[in-house]
Amino acid sequence: GLNEKQFRKTFDYAAKMEGQQGENFLKLLESRLDNVVYRLGLARTRPQARQLVNHGHILVDGKKVDIPSLRLQPGQTVSLKEQSKDLKIVTEALEGQYATVDFVSWNPETGVGVFARYPERNEILPEINEQLIVEFYNR
Repeated sequence: GLNEKQFRKTFDYAAKMEGQQGENFLKLLESRLDNVVYRLGLARTRPQARQLVNHGHILVDGKKVDIPSLRLQPGQTVSLKEQSKDLKIVTEALEGQYATVDFVSWNPETGVGVFARYPERNEILPEINEQLIVEFYNR
């Protein structure tokens, strides 16, 4: 979860980027570390992914990071601390890994994931109407 302040801050940052504000907003949300951990299949839910990050189980480019809201840049790597690789919630999540998205990749041999690129709009849930979010926050 995002609180209102984080949501608003991300929304305002999206307004400063080139392109459509609503689409930029969704891309920024997808690039958050907790979301990338979820998308890589290291956790079954986003709250579970957030907890993994908060508790220091996640490495970004080989360095421990405990900030779920960290915005990843394309090309950054995500992995688990050596001591965390056998956590029950992680092994269960990886066993049940089904559909993944094209903008992240996971290498099970090395245990390293990559945030390859920002997602295209068609790769994000179609039920989200970002235009309604833009209209609400711009009033």
